[in-house]
Amino acid sequence: SPETVTKNKAPRTTEPDFIMNKESAPKKKIYLSGPIMDEHEGAARAWRELAKKVLGKDFLLLDPMRRNFKDREVDSANEIVEFDLQDVRDADILLVNYNKPSIGTAMEVFYASQNLGKFVVAFSPYSFKDSSPWMVRYCTKILPDLESAMTYLKDHFLKNHYG
Repeated sequence: SPETVTKNKAPRTTEPDFIMNKESAPKKKIYLSGPIMDEHEGAARAWRELAKKVLGKDFLLLDPMRRNFKDREVDSANEIVEFDLQDVRDADILLVNYNKPSIGTAMEVFYASQNLGKFVVAFSPYSFKDSSPWMVRYCTKILPDLESAMTYLKDHFLKNHYG
């Protein structure tokens, strides 16, 4: 019977080609979701700037406010939504400011969680009983403030992933 000859195949090993460490691992991407259109611009920008300052060394942050759409034309509205959805698709994690009801924020959370299976970390002044059941259902974790949400992200997406 003819023998099967395998050429140029490296022997199989169970060792990985390289070991991931904090320096070589690609940074996880975090999308900064929260009210913009129904929020004072200063407030919409302030928490995002703080998140970038605190998390920017360890994560890539996708800030929808980097795009400067001012008008409310149909083409612009469609662009805003599509660019935001692309950021949600590109992100590994969503960091959500759930400080007030926001249609856009709720849509991003639902899309990320339900359609894409993303990890969604929110911070909110609302108690559990005052929170929307939709936000409770589709946010993986809701914490009381931005600082605790940032600590949670660092604890669970940095320290625990590197031995």
